[in-house]
Amino acid sequence: MVYKALTIAGSDSGGGAGIQADLKTFQELRVFGMSALTAVTAQNTLGVQGVYPLSPEAVAQQMESVGTDLGADAVKTGMLFSAEIIEAVAAKVKQFGWDRLVVDPVMIAKGGAPLLQEEAVSALKTYLLPLAMVATPNIPEAEALTGLKIRTIEDRKEAAKRLHEQGVKYVVIKGGHDDDGEETVDILYDGSEFFYFTSKRIDTKHTHGTGCTFSAAITAELAKGKTVQEAVQTAKLFIQAAIEHELGIGHGHGPTNHWAYRDNQTR
Repeated sequence: MVYKALTIAGSDSGGGAGIQADLKTFQELRVFGMSALTAVTAQNTLGVQGVYPLSPEAVAQQMESVGTDLGADAVKTGMLFSAEIIEAVAAKVKQFGWDRLVVDPVMIAKGGAPLLQEEAVSALKTYLLPLAMVATPNIPEAEALTGLKIRTIEDRKEAAKRLHEQGVKYVVIKGGHDDDGEETVDILYDGSEFFYFTSKRIDTKHTHGTGCTFSAAITAELAKGKTVQEAVQTAKLFIQAAIEHELGIGHGHGPTNHWAYRDNQTR
């Protein structure tokens, strides 16, 4: 059985995030990866030097090409850039009945550059979140999507409830931006119960692409038929290994190590 996953996201010329991170993650988890490009970015570990979006028609045609031939067992979205692209993506997701959809609401690059236009946030909430099986916002993204100020675990739980009310079936609010304590806690909410995924906090600047990689790992596991809880657990282990075993390349926020999880499995 060949499991297949489609990523709809931007290209990162530095290879640490975007479709490059997604495809590396799919491959490491033995899932065949496909892509629909939304934008080309010129970026490296120091920041984003340019963003060059594709037309909504170009994005939709890539999805059509995949959907009418190869098909997809799970789909994820990353950087979508504009309201028009979001609407085009949502229409194709509905057309092909892709219900294992992971939405990573990418808004800001690690260095602070905006990757989603302000008017696109409303489109994300209106058109895409209601189609999502899983959404994986970090704390700033959850704040933007809910209007809440998130300071505590209880705040995160309330944000997860609000996103679930917007139509997301399972909400994962990541804890990497919470600097308190020696552990990071990701919260999963299924509409009735909360689950907590805890890991040791790693003091490193090599975290470029962590959100893309984490959501891609969830997508890969869902493509294999795993439950959301199982998929998040594997994704947590995958990204923890990728951060712990840093590559140490670049002069800024370096990329994570996508083969570290496989190395851990074979030791």
